[in-house]
Amino acid sequence: MTVLFADTALLPTGWASNVRVTLDTAGNIAAVASDALAGEAERCAGVLLPGMPNLHSHAFQRAFAGLTERSSAGGDDFWGWRQIMYRCLAVLEPADVRAIAAQLYLEMLKAGYTAVGEFHYIHNDRDGAPYGDRLTMSTAIIDAAREAGIGLTLLPVLYRANGFGGVAPSPGQRRFITGVDDLLAMIAALMKHQQGNPELRVGIAPHSLRSVPPEDLARAVAGLRALDATAPIHLHISEQIAEVEQCVAWSGQRPVAWLLDHAEVDARWCLVHATHMEVAEVKGAAASGAVVGICPSTEGNLGDGFFAMEGYREAGGRWGIGSDSHISVNPVEELRWLDYGERLQRRRRALAPGPGSAGMTLWRTALAGGAQALGRPVGAIEAGRRGDFLVVNGDAPSLYGRRGDALMDSLIFASMPPVVRDVMVGGRWVVRDGRHHAEDRISAAFRGAHDRIAAALTL
Repeated sequence: MTVLFADTALLPTGWASNVRVTLDTAGNIAAVASDALAGEAERCAGVLLPGMPNLHSHAFQRAFAGLTERSSAGGDDFWGWRQIMYRCLAVLEPADVRAIAAQLYLEMLKAGYTAVGEFHYIHNDRDGAPYGDRLTMSTAIIDAAREAGIGLTLLPVLYRANGFGGVAPSPGQRRFITGVDDLLAMIAALMKHQQGNPELRVGIAPHSLRSVPPEDLARAVAGLRALDATAPIHLHISEQIAEVEQCVAWSGQRPVAWLLDHAEVDARWCLVHATHMEVAEVKGAAASGAVVGICPSTEGNLGDGFFAMEGYREAGGRWGIGSDSHISVNPVEELRWLDYGERLQRRRRALAPGPGSAGMTLWRTALAGGAQALGRPVGAIEAGRRGDFLVVNGDAPSLYGRRGDALMDSLIFASMPPVVRDVMVGGRWVVRDGRHHAEDRISAAFRGAHDRIAAALTL
């Protein structure tokens, strides 16, 4: 058993003092007591918070983050960015993917993410042929998460087409393409890895309505339900205006409306982006119980637009955050971007409804939505959850002297990294005093992978 003691901790009931947390040998929280005595417990050197789930990641995109910020004569948008992504994708080997993902997950942990949903595209070799071992690239991601020590929800991607109506895939997409039966066989095999591993959960990611024809979507969801009725389903939807227009031309409906009418969307689903919704879609998505995955730094970087947060919140919608293309790897920045986007649109301050702490509302809502989307018992310091914690340095200049909600508001709106001192995942410390336990080894491997693919990333 591991026992921690924090002078201040954020519990589901709010801020508490003199908190004693007992974890069992599997890394689960066995008991939490406030107004307790420290005894022989290990003292936390700061404020104890639940770790933040990151519900949307494409790990390999960390390799070219920051290298696409150049204008062209024809203007730049998501579709031009995608061509650069394909160039990077074309040269990656399994060892590269493992090294890039491990470095990314290290960075996530140091920033305060303790679990990640990996929307995992790459199934095939560079020529598009399946690997002899179909789990080669999935195993690279699992190994990277294990090395870094982050909780992983692995979401193998189903990708069948290059547009609505079953348009044939382009050469740049050859590493994604797989059949429904093949993908379900991969998921079944991955679920064997999941057994007995509390840091791994497996679901599915039908890429998008434009890339997965209706019959394939229905078969994939039914097949997953037969394997694990509780497994998460993540789907890109309504990210771009062009995507909405193409969906209307194909089906007569906007993407979210089509999905709600043709699939049994419920609390097991995560609708990633859902940026462009009309009022009826907002209400329908909220009523479904699904989580919307919002990735403000990536959506801002790609010029996607603003999520309809005010109406979605009023309808009782659930949401969480992700770092997506990893132009930023910082939950504080994602939440800050999210709130400021609303302020700029409404010309008013503070996203939180009614009186109270905007920072606290953002943090708590993202914790709950992220935990639901990942299908993992995380996001709160209470018995039965995983021991995923952050120790925040209350002596950092931007947080010094702040207590309670004022500390959370300062963390979200005024802090500068690093403010996360220590990070625990599943009852095991993976970051101490701001340093990851395998930082030198992981960073050296990342640099080697980066050097090998650098020629392909000369833009």
